[in-house]
Parts: sequence; structure tokens; C-alpha cells
Amino acid sequence: MPPGSAPSTTCVGRGGLAARRRDPPWRDRLRRAGRWFGRLLLLIGVAACGQLPEPFLGNPGATGRQLGQPPEPRLIVAPPATALLSDGGSRRFATTLAHDLRAREVPAFTVAPAATDWRLAITATARDDQVLPRYTVLDPRGKAEGSIVGAPVAAAAWAAGAPDTLDEAAAAAAPRLARLLTGVEVGLMRANPNSLYNRPARVLVAPVTGAPGNGDTTLTEAMRAALKTAGENVQDSPKGADFVVRGQVRLTPVPGGNQRVELRWIVDTATGTEGGRVFQLNLVPAGSLDRDWRKVAPDIVGQAAGGIKEVILRQSRRE
Repeated sequence: MPPGSAPSTTCVGRGGLAARRRDPPWRDRLRRAGRWFGRLLLLIGVAACGQLPEPFLGNPGATGRQLGQPPEPRLIVAPPATALLSDGGSRRFATTLAHDLRAREVPAFTVAPAATDWRLAITATARDDQVLPRYTVLDPRGKAEGSIVGAPVAAAAWAAGAPDTLDEAAAAAAPRLARLLTGVEVGLMRANPNSLYNRPARVLVAPVTGAPGNGDTTLTEAMRAALKTAGENVQDSPKGADFVVRGQVRLTPVPGGNQRVELRWIVDTATGTEGGRVFQLNLVPAGSLDRDWRKVAPDIVGQAAGGIKEVILRQSRRE
């Protein structure tokens, strides 16, 4: 998944089942519950959105060279040997830069690289009384997929390994590198016809848990149908799934003869990391959902499916 995480978004739902006058008041409220659930629907991009995916090997083209995805995506930042730094300065700079990249959701480390790891090569050139650092992203085969030139640094402070100078250089480079990595990823995904950028996602909707009565089964079936309607490839087996959607329900008594109903829809990626989640929260008459969820499930799931679709699109780089 890409470096960086998306901002929180509030989605306000519309619609709901019309109430019939001959029904008692609690039934009227229950029939509107689907609409109420849509009033607080929070879509949250979590840190998992910031991971580097396993590489899709192929030709990304001149304008879109981007990162693919290793099984356990990592970017290795080794202490640079050709950056005009002492051994101590090289180690400090690599450690600081890796730390700053992790703060931007890039899984960057200073350990020895594995065969599937991406690497960041750091070099530097002297120009008058300044040093220009260069950062090059290498795929697992050692192919350069993109590079940036850092801001000029005072040569004397750089060569001395002054902590403030190295820290400032790392802080300046990290956000630019995070953007570069995102671009690298998108380019490779566009070039690969089998990537999520170019095909519907394969989605497994796991059985919903925590709802009384027929809620678990009803909500699970409704979500599967809603995502199929949204164009995703919903499957019954976890084999080959790009995403797994897990629904969790919690009912809590509150004063006034009501229950607070919380629904949490968690979208996991193929690597098992959390790609995003959708929350729904509302009040219903106590006991009104103890047995039958069929009247409210379509509206509840209809609102949540839009948020889940947004997570999938973002994770697939199609948004």
C-alpha cells in the first residue's frame, strides 16, 4: 500500500424505509434505522494504507516509474558509503531518514536487505562549499525506479556529521521520498494488466459477528450483494482475495429505553494489514433488533458499502 494515509471523511447517508402510520412508534423508528445509521459514517484511512506493495514486475514507462509490492514490503536504507560522510555520520543519517520515512507510513529500515526488499541508495556530490545529496529508489533487482536530489547542505557541517544538519536533511527528504514512492507504485500498477489498478478487486466478506437474531447472516448477505452491485468481485473463499471485509456489531443499553448500535466494517488487505474501516453508530428502541434485521439491513449496508468501496478504490490506486 502507498506511503501516507488518507484524511478522515464523514459521509452522510440518504434514504431509508418509509414508516406506515398503522405501525407502533417503535416500528416507525426501526424502519428509519437504516437512514439513521447513515448519519454517522466515518471512513478512516489507517497506517496500513501507507505500506509499500509487492512489486508488479513490468515496464512502467518513462513517466510513471513506480513501486510495486514485496510480500512483506520494506524499503532498506543502508548507511551510504559514497555520500561524503564518515562511518558514524552515515549510520546516523540512514537511521534518521528511516525513522522519518516510517513517520510517513513508509516501512523503512536499516537492516540487511532481503531478496524482495526495495532499497534506497544515497550518494552526494560536492559543489563549491555545498553538498547535494541524491536519493535513488531501487527495486529488488537493483533497477533504479526514480530519484530525487536533496536540498543543498553546507559541506563542512555535512562532512563533520553535525547532528542538526543531518536531521534537517533527512526531514527535508522524507516527504519528497514518500511522494516518489507513491508515484512509483502507481506507475507499476498501471503497467500491469493484472494489478488492482486495472481490474475489479477480489473481495471476501467474512461472516458478520456480534448481532443478535438473524443480524449476522442478514448483514453478511446484504454486504456481499451490495459490493457485487458496486462492481467488485465478491468471492466465498479467502484464496486469492485482495481484500477481506469484516463486520462487527455491538449493542449497548442506554437510558430512555434505547440501545446504541455500533457497526464496524474493517477492510484488510491481502497481507493481513488493515487498509481502512467504516464506523456506523445510532440509537434504536431497546430490543427492536433482537430478532429481525431484514427491514434495516439494506439501508445500513447500502451506506457502509459506499465507504468500503472508497477504501478499496484508494488501496487499488483507482482514486
